[in-house]
Parts: sequence; structure tokens; C-alpha cells
Amino acid sequence: MLGSSSTTVKNLPLKRRLCFLLKLVCFVSSVLIFCEFLIYYVVIFQCRWPDVKGGAHMSEKETSASVLKAIILADTHLLGEIKGHWLDKLRREWQMERSFQTALWLLQPDIVFILGDVFDEGKWSSPQAWADDVRRFGKMFKHSVFTELVVVAGNHDIGFHYEMTPYKVNRFEKLFNFTSGKLITRKGINFVLVNSVAMEGDGCAVCRTSEAKLVALSHKLNCSQQKANHSNKRCSDVEKLPASEPILLQHYPLYRKSDAECTGEDSAPPEEKNIPFKEKYDVLSQEASQKLLWWFQPRLVLSGHTHSACEVLHAGKIPEISVPSFSWRNRNNPSFIMGSITPTDFSLQKCFLPFESRVFTIYCAAGALLVILVLAHVQLLTPPFYFAQRLISKHKAV
Repeated sequence: MLGSSSTTVKNLPLKRRLCFLLKLVCFVSSVLIFCEFLIYYVVIFQCRWPDVKGGAHMSEKETSASVLKAIILADTHLLGEIKGHWLDKLRREWQMERSFQTALWLLQPDIVFILGDVFDEGKWSSPQAWADDVRRFGKMFKHSVFTELVVVAGNHDIGFHYEMTPYKVNRFEKLFNFTSGKLITRKGINFVLVNSVAMEGDGCAVCRTSEAKLVALSHKLNCSQQKANHSNKRCSDVEKLPASEPILLQHYPLYRKSDAECTGEDSAPPEEKNIPFKEKYDVLSQEASQKLLWWFQPRLVLSGHTHSACEVLHAGKIPEISVPSFSWRNRNNPSFIMGSITPTDFSLQKCFLPFESRVFTIYCAAGALLVILVLAHVQLLTPPFYFAQRLISKHKAV
């Protein structure tokens, strides 16, 4: 009997240590699961689709049938084999994958637009590196058959104008079924996809082909918007499209001097706002911008490239929204745009993703608490209650 009792006493410290270790594992696992998985649901769950005019008076069935729910994001910059460190790749791609998959599950969009610079090294990647980047992109941005994915070319996908070659352009177009001057019509809404890298205006082969397609599409859209009694002979043989003013989707923003007039928490930092933009590098040239506005008279322009948000009004009536980067590598507070769009109206709402600084703060706080718990358990750190109790007992003894 005595031997059995002594064995039980000896086993108590071991059981306590195992119990404490189990609690630590549960604590660390909970922090990891929240910061790497649940936080995306907590943050994106707060985002709501914006209402469009008349939406409040429609039934749920009528709204789903007439309103196109679109997610717009830009500049994912999947790192390549040359400049991409494996740890950087692992972290950033996990963040973007979780954000995208969570947004699809919670928001159920009809269509997703990515406004260029999908890859970071598409402008110089080898066929093997390109295949690896494409495989990772397919895993991160996989989607159901009920959601359409449309991608526009950016300068990091096919190179700046002086780096752009037919091979790189064809490689990108084959992957994403993209051509400059391509029209996508969904629920009576016209979207025009523009290869803004090819809007150099110097007559290069890719530029000539791109501009010719845009001009032909402009003619078709203009004819479709004319009333029957005002149609002319030039439009007699043209295929009619929905008479909805188009929405332009491109990577480069239309010409603006700088980001000085841009506002919002995700606009460019104050020290960068007044830096003048370089035409054909930071923004399209004035000539190319005027061409696009004249050809299409769009009701909305959506662009990326600057990695920061901005709202600009062109010709006093045409809004342009520059969509900030979707990658935490480019900013602490990535976001995407949620658009409720009809043939005659649209409403946009921004959905922010988890701030990386906040995730880092949670990890630091959890780490500090973990250290305190361990030190207290091994009695290297006296809990405040016992410390006060000892002071009182010493005072009584004196």
C-alpha cells in the first residue's frame, strides 16, 4: 500500500507537466488557426455587396437575375524563381490564397476581374518557371464553375513595351483567353479588356493589332447604342450588342499628373503623392488616354499598377478607380473592390483584408503571454498574488 502511494505521488509532477504542455499546445494552435485561417473569415464576413438604384425595390429573385456581382482585384505579383525567396513566396501566397478562397465562399461573386501583374516575373521567366508560376496561380485562385475569372495583362506579365514580344503576349493570351480589344458581355453589361502595355502609340506590331481591334470594337459599340431611327449605313451590317455604355478594364491608369488628389487610408503615402507620374510607365500617355475615352465613352474605368487606391474624374464625368494591390508584399492593408453592376448603373464598395500589422501584433502578444506562462510554471517568475503574499508574511514576522 505504501509503495503504491509513493508511486502516485511521484507521478503527480509528471502529469502536471504533461497537462501544462497540452495547454501550451492548445494555446499555440489556437493562435495559429486564428491568425492563419479564421481571421480572413472574421474580416471578410463584414463586407457587404453595395446596393444599386432600384435594388431596394426588387425582389431577391429579380436582383440576382439583373445585378452582376463582380470582385475586382489587381497586382497579385506571384513571386518567381529569380527574385522570390521561398519563405516570402510561402507567406504571401498563403495570405492571398486564403483571402481569395474565403471571399469566394462568403460573397459568391458571379465574376472576378484581375487587373494585371498577376505574375512578378512573367516579363523574363523561362518556360519552366512560367509553368511553375501558372501551376501555383491555379492552386491559389481556383474557383467553381459558377464564378468566372477574367484576367487583364500587366507589364510584369508580358514586359514593359520595350520588353514585350509576341511570344510573351501569346503565352499570356493562351493561358487566360485574353486579347486586347476583347469584349465580355454579362447580363447585358459590356466590359472592354485593354492591353494597356500595347498603347504605346509607336506603331509596333503588337500595338497596331491591339489598336485595330479596339477601333473595330468601338465602332460596334457605338452602332449598338444608336437608336434604330438614327442608324446610318456604316452600321447596317454591324452585329448589335447590348446598348449599355462599356466599362474599361486595364492595367495602367489613364493619364493623371500624380496621386496628389487621391485620398483614403489606402491611397499612396504622403511622401509619394506629389511625385509626378511618367507617361507610358506609371500611367498611359495623354494621347492614349484621350483615344480610349473618345473611342468608348465609358461609364467607368478600372485600373491597377500603382498599388494604391485613387478615384479620378475624367472629362468631368467619367470616373476611374485605381484598385490597390492584393498582396501584403506591396502594402499593409490590401483590399479588393466589390461591384454591383447593372446595364445602366453600378455601385462599388471596398473590402479590406486583414492588416498585416494587426496579425503581427497578435503574434507578439501571444508570444509574450506564452513566455510569461512558461516562466511562471517553472517558478522563475513569481505570480503577483504569491509575491504580495510573501511581502505580507515577512512584514508580520518583523
